[in-house]
Amino acid sequence: MYDHSDHYATCRRVAAFHREQREENARPEGNPLNTDQRQPGPDGAAERGGSDPASRTMGIRQAFREIRKGIVVMWWGFFDWVAVVSWKALLVVSLLALILGGGLLKLPTLTFFLIVAAFIIKIVAGGKRRAEVTADEATKRAETEQLERTVLEARMEALQAQIEPHFLFNTLGSIDQLIQTDPPRASKMQQSLIRYLRSAMPQMREGRRPTLGQQVHLSSAFLEIMAVRMEGRLQSVVIVPDGLKSAVFPSMMLQTLVENAIKHGLEPKPEGGLIEIGAEVVDGQLAVHVRDTGVGFMPKAEGGVGLANVRERLKALYNGRAELIISVPPAGGTCATIKVPYEIAPSSPPP
Repeated sequence: MYDHSDHYATCRRVAAFHREQREENARPEGNPLNTDQRQPGPDGAAERGGSDPASRTMGIRQAFREIRKGIVVMWWGFFDWVAVVSWKALLVVSLLALILGGGLLKLPTLTFFLIVAAFIIKIVAGGKRRAEVTADEATKRAETEQLERTVLEARMEALQAQIEPHFLFNTLGSIDQLIQTDPPRASKMQQSLIRYLRSAMPQMREGRRPTLGQQVHLSSAFLEIMAVRMEGRLQSVVIVPDGLKSAVFPSMMLQTLVENAIKHGLEPKPEGGLIEIGAEVVDGQLAVHVRDTGVGFMPKAEGGVGLANVRERLKALYNGRAELIISVPPAGGTCATIKVPYEIAPSSPPP
């Protein structure tokens, strides 16, 4: 009778053998159990030694790249030096190069080539370099002038911030006094003060370029207030065409001239007088004048400080393209005229 247990044991051994064979064949070549990889031989040593020529080639290429970069840096440094060096220094260096390169180093051809290249670079690049230097200086000068103008305008805004409360308190004090003695005059001064503040406040908030119209409105309100305080000794007239009111005109300058005319021209005169504000375009310039019929111009008076400030601002803002002219009209008194380039202020953006 056939023994089935022996048959089954034989089948299990055959299946285990085939399974081991399949696992052995499925292992990758780089498996650490591979006996060939565990036993380094002369072939492995040859493979490891074969990478040395490639490494040397890469090192040589890297060295050549570094040398090329150094040559490029040296060339552009030489180029920049030749472009900015003076002709005298270049001639001296060229003579020394002839002596050293042609005589001592025995390289006359290379030395001559470098000298010729230096002179060509000097001729070609020197003009460009001078133009760049001139442009840089002009840019720096423009930036400096713009900074000076900005600083000066900031100083004037600070000065206006100091003057406005002083003027406001004096006016309010006069209104309070007139309320008890002359209510109609107090009401008139109050209305003029409201007009003055309506003209002054938007200018300080907006920060846009001031116009002649704004300055005229401000000065007219100021004249109305001063007329009430001077009790009829001050008359004023404004002759400014509507077409010129949109022209650019520096802030506070017109009011400075008006204040100067009142303080040094009309207040010392017992009967007072007239102040006229006018404007016209002359030879492409906007000419704004303040004429008074006061005691006349006195250069040593304190008003010279205000006029000096006006001249300083004009110089900083317009760089010699504006001026302040003081003259004596035939009828007497004083006429102060400010001339600035005629320019229309950009219209305000829509709300």
